[in-house]
Amino acid sequence: MTHSLMLPSRNISSHATFFILLGIPGLENYQFWVAFPFCVMYIVAVTGNITILHIIRIDHTLHGPMYLFLAMLATTDLILSSSTQPKMLAILWFHDHKIEYHACLIQVFFIHAFSSVESGVLMAMALDRYVAICFPLRHSSILTTSVVIKLGAAVMVRGLLWVSPFCFMISRMPFCPNKVIPQSYCEHMAVLKLVCADIRINRGYGLFVAFSVASFDIIVISLSYVMILKAVLRLPSGEARLKAFGTCASHIGVILTLYIPALFTFLTHRFGHHVPRVVHIMFANVYLLVPPMLNPIIYGVRTKQIRDRVIQGCCGKGL
Repeated sequence: MTHSLMLPSRNISSHATFFILLGIPGLENYQFWVAFPFCVMYIVAVTGNITILHIIRIDHTLHGPMYLFLAMLATTDLILSSSTQPKMLAILWFHDHKIEYHACLIQVFFIHAFSSVESGVLMAMALDRYVAICFPLRHSSILTTSVVIKLGAAVMVRGLLWVSPFCFMISRMPFCPNKVIPQSYCEHMAVLKLVCADIRINRGYGLFVAFSVASFDIIVISLSYVMILKAVLRLPSGEARLKAFGTCASHIGVILTLYIPALFTFLTHRFGHHVPRVVHIMFANVYLLVPPMLNPIIYGVRTKQIRDRVIQGCCGKGL
C-alpha cells in the first residue's frame, strides 16, 4: 500500500516512450543557418568515405594493411556520422525534436560503440605506420591480412562488448517526467540524467569504459609515433625527413581532432557545470562530424595511390 502511494508522488515513468532533443540551446534563433555548415560537412564526410571505400574495393593493389585499416576507418566514419546527423538536421531545419525511446537507445549504442571502434582503428593505423617505417622489410610478414582482420575484429568486439551494457542498464531504469535532452542527439550521460534512480554504477562504468579505451589507445598511438619520429630523425635525407614529419603531423592532427572534443564533452557532462551549454553542445557536434569529414582528406587525398585514382576518375569523367 505504501509502495503504491510512493510511485505517483515521484511521478516516475518506468518506460519512457520518447524524448525531446532541443538541438543547440542558446542558438535557437540561428539553428536554421547553423545547420547549413553541418550539412555541408556531412555531405563531404559521406562522399569522401564512400569514395575511399569504392577505390579500395575496385583496386586490388590497395588491399594491403594500411588500406584495409583505412577502409575500416571509412566504414566507421559513415556509421558514426549517419547515426546522428540526419536527425540533427531534421531538428535544426524542421523542428522535429521528438525521438522515440528505442531509437534514442540505438543512437546511444552507435555513438559510443563506434567512437570506441574509431579510436581502435586509429591505434591500429599507428601500429601499421610504426611497422612500415621501423621494420620496412618485415612489414608484409608481420602485418599479414589475417593479422589485420584479427586486429579489426578485436577493435570491433571491444566496442560492442564495452558499450552494450550502457543500453542494457539504462533500459532497466525508471525515468523522471522530464524527457528533455538539451542537445541534438542521444548521448549516454545526457540520457542518464533523466533517470529517477541511483546512477552511480552507471556513471562509474561510463568513466571506466571511457578512460580504459582512450588511455590504452592513446598510449599505444603515442609510443608508435615516438618510435616513428626516432626512425625519421635517423633518415639521411632532409627531404625524406620533412615528408615523413608532414605525414605524421597530419595524422596526429586527425587523432587530436577526435580525442580533444570527445574528452571535453565527456568530462563536461560530469564535471564542467560552469561551461556554457552552447560551447558544450558545439564541441559535442564537432567530435561526431569533423573527424569523419577530415579523415578521407588526410588519409585519402594525401595517399598517392588513392589521390591518383581520384584524379584518374575525375579526368575520365571530364573526357
